[in-house]
Amino acid sequence: MPSGGGAGTPAPTGPATPPVADPADPAVPALARSWPVGVRPPVVRGWEPPATAYSRGHRGVDLEAGPGAPVRAVAPGRVSFAGRVAGRGVISVELSGTGSPPLRTTYGPVRASVRKGDEVLAGAVLGTVEVTRDAHCGPTSCLHWGLLRGAVYLNPLSLLPPWLLGLGPSRLLPLDGPPPEH
Repeated sequence: MPSGGGAGTPAPTGPATPPVADPADPAVPALARSWPVGVRPPVVRGWEPPATAYSRGHRGVDLEAGPGAPVRAVAPGRVSFAGRVAGRGVISVELSGTGSPPLRTTYGPVRASVRKGDEVLAGAVLGTVEVTRDAHCGPTSCLHWGLLRGAVYLNPLSLLPPWLLGLGPSRLLPLDGPPPEH
């Protein structure tokens, strides 16, 4: 298949556009309470939205994660799918309180420890990263993390508030909770 966008679409003339540095999407609330794997894992491959519904692109982000690493729910919700798709373990979680249709996170390849219908809290272990034979992440192992509203793919990094992305100043809170509001 030739490179380019298909019949009637000119092939790109320059290098591919890199992922957007600021992942914030105003349509997505920054409600995540943790990364799905590790603490600020390296992004092996970023969000590359396709030009059209059927164009090439990367409809999520790949996060470096070793086989057997725990995969966690980034926000509270309900498991809407836990099974195999094209030979790979996949989990989808509908996020609580995110409208209609709800936001849905996807995780793969994962050996699930949850089942469809399970309610999960932010940080709950969903399963572990599976070893795969495909070359999706190249020579390293990774977790593909996606985000959808209905059939529309969104940048999952938009779910992360600035403090999880390592942006902005650190703020220490007392051990007994946040200070009272004035």
